[in-house]
Amino acid sequence: MSRQEDFLELYNEHHEAFGRYCRAQAFGVINAEELMSESVLRAFESFDKLREKDAFLGFLIGIARNVVNSKVRRKKFRGSYDETTVLKMQDTDLKADEKMDIKFLYRCLDQLPDQQQEALILFEISGYSIKEICDIQKAGESAVKQRLKRGREKLAELLNMEELRSESINSKSMVLAVFF
Repeated sequence: MSRQEDFLELYNEHHEAFGRYCRAQAFGVINAEELMSESVLRAFESFDKLREKDAFLGFLIGIARNVVNSKVRRKKFRGSYDETTVLKMQDTDLKADEKMDIKFLYRCLDQLPDQQQEALILFEISGYSIKEICDIQKAGESAVKQRLKRGREKLAELLNMEELRSESINSKSMVLAVFF
């Protein structure tokens, strides 16, 4: 098999979940398609440096993380979202209030420590298993579980979940149910 075929075989296994990860990480910082394209290109260029094919997912996500961090450093801001970003969301079936709820959710996610934020995005949004997240974050299972637990707790605190649960807020509870 050629280098390109090897790369594509590994990438195709993770394409869909990697896309969800990129959309979550890119929100308000960079265009998600641009993040995916740049990450895949860099991964392909550096593919020869990958020693273990089992580490491909961590390799790919690490590159995406570096691309986002690089963009953040260049822009010298983190998580500054505007109305046009929310309105340009890919899912056009969402109502305006649902888009605002998602914007609010991402603002709160952005306030979490990086490892907790990444663990939540990988687990809850991208659908990766705890074991896969352990490989990606190069951490033990208990550390990842702790990051998820603390991330959920902090997110609930930021979202003032008790108040939200007592009110009958239509889409906000639907959007926030992703994490709880």
